[in-house]
Amino acid sequence: MATRLQNVAFDCADPYGLARFWSQVFDAPAHEDNAPGEDEAEVLLPNGEVLFFQRVPEPRAGKNRVHVCLRPEGTRDEEVERLASLGASLVDDCREPDGTGWVVLGDPEGNEFCVLRGDVERLNR
Repeated sequence: MATRLQNVAFDCADPYGLARFWSQVFDAPAHEDNAPGEDEAEVLLPNGEVLFFQRVPEPRAGKNRVHVCLRPEGTRDEEVERLASLGASLVDDCREPDGTGWVVLGDPEGNEFCVLRGDVERLNR
């Protein structure tokens, strides 16, 4: 028997705000019931999975044990710039002089995620 991914859950202080950020990252709609001040919010991804954001009382502590990796349709560097304009912060730059590598960013609450080389860059190397 197989199983499928239902959602990825993010513990956070501001579910609505974090859902808005990730909605822009994926250009995917936030759930129509999301509202400021609520304890939960969702982003509906095009493939059927859900990003689920839930309020927790404690702040994030330490490194993420699980993180997402993004592969943009365009270039990695263009995507890093776009995500920074949405509120992401640079955590670690692992780009290599030959164009390989990735960039680690943090979302507005510090959850780390990686931006890999884009499809176009991978096909040209």
